[in-house]
Formats: sequence, structure tokens, C-alpha cells
Amino acid sequence: MIVELGKQNSIFNTFLSEVRDVNIQKDSMRFRKNLERMGEIFAYEISKKLDYKDVDVETPLGVAHTKVLKQQPVLATILRAGLPLHGGLLNFFDRAENAFVSAYRKYDSDGEFVIKLDYISSPCLDGKTVIISDPMLASGGSFVATLKGLQEKGTPAHIHIVSILATDEGIRNIKKNFSLRNLTIWTGCIDDELTAKAYIVPGLGDAGDLAFGKKED
Repeated sequence: MIVELGKQNSIFNTFLSEVRDVNIQKDSMRFRKNLERMGEIFAYEISKKLDYKDVDVETPLGVAHTKVLKQQPVLATILRAGLPLHGGLLNFFDRAENAFVSAYRKYDSDGEFVIKLDYISSPCLDGKTVIISDPMLASGGSFVATLKGLQEKGTPAHIHIVSILATDEGIRNIKKNFSLRNLTIWTGCIDDELTAKAYIVPGLGDAGDLAFGKKED
């Protein structure tokens, strides 16, 4: 299942337009805040798909009958660009366990690259709902490598992939490598083009650099 939140009329699209805007991007704090806000919206929408249980809550005047999550998800993110988005998800799933994946593009002399995983910090994932976030689903390489790496930590009941922007090629790459029976892709917008260097067009640029400053390759 693929959910494209940008097709709905909501405040989400205001935040999405701001992270794309080259003038607003000059304010890195606002860029991070908008990623966080979108993470919160994704969290709310995903929460509608999770399992709930009935509980009784004692109030000062009686007992309220309500429903709460049966189980908090595990929130996984790809460092470093995913951190603000992860923070927004964590604001809503505030009792969640967390996983962090260090992944990067390793370039060769011809400018080609492969995705390398340096390190994964994760709890056991057996039977749990896992939400993996990264602002960009471009070629899909980072998500595919992350999903394969996390398999060593157990078998989740369901996986939700969260990205601000995606491409058809990236989505096809995930479909090719993983069954969609227990996987849902959530994105803000599916953009039309992926360049030879795996940059999304019109995209928004390098989310990690915009959020945290330029890095030395």
C-alpha cells in the first residue's frame, strides 16, 4: 500500500512547500521544524492503522471507557537526515522503542555509488510494528539496505516506510526486494524525475545538509 499525503488538502502541504522553497531553506531551524511537523502528521495518520485495546481510565469524577494503543511501534531512522522527521514521529509515539541506522553513499572513481551500512542500534523487532523514516526515497537504496540490515534484529509484524518525497523508481526498488503484504509506504509527494546521480527532481536538495550543515564527502 502506498499513501501520498500531499494529495489531500491539509496543512501538510504548507510545510512541504516550505521545505522545498530555496529561500525558506536558508533558515535551517525552520527546515528542521517543518520536517518535525510533517513527522507528527505522518505519526497521526499511521496511528489510525494500528491496533487498539479497551481500557478504563479513572478520572476525578468517575471512569472513562476509551481505547489506547495495544503496542507502541519501534521508530527507526537513517542518520543523519532522518533525525528531525524521527523527532516528529517520537513526539506522538512518545513511549516507542527506537532504532538508528548509519548509512551512506560510497562513491567510486566513476561517480557510481553503493549504499554502505556502518552501524545499526536496534531492539528486537519480532512481532512489532516498525516505522522507518528518511526524508528522501530516491533510488530506494538506503531503505532497501536498512530493511535488510534490520532483518537481523527480528521479523516485524508490519513495516511502515515514511519519506517526505519519493520516486516511482525508489518505490519499484522496494517492491522488487520486499513483499508489500506487511509493508506500507507513506510519502508526501511522488516526484517525476530521478537524475543519474539519484537526486529527486524537483525534490528539495540534500535534506541532511539543509538540516545540519554541509558535510565533507
